[in-house]
Amino acid sequence: MKIATILLIAGLGLALGGIVWWDWSVFATIGFDMPAVGWVALILGSLVTIAVGAGLMFLLFWSNRHGFDDAVGHTDGEPGREEWKRPG
Repeated sequence: MKIATILLIAGLGLALGGIVWWDWSVFATIGFDMPAVGWVALILGSLVTIAVGAGLMFLLFWSNRHGFDDAVGHTDGEPGREEWKRPG
């Protein structure tokens, strides 16, 4: 792995840790009492949301690198849409 990737992952991990710490301190300050099932639902919902976002980004980059996006924007002679065509 490149050093930039490692630094990015470390920075994102630190940011996530800071957000969790801040949320925990705010909930403790205002006296918000959530049952254990609520915490489980919150954690699972957050993980599923992150997984869906990461999966969609993976599909976006994968389809672009494998040429599935090459035909997007071509109009096959549709009038008035020449700005969509790629040069060459």
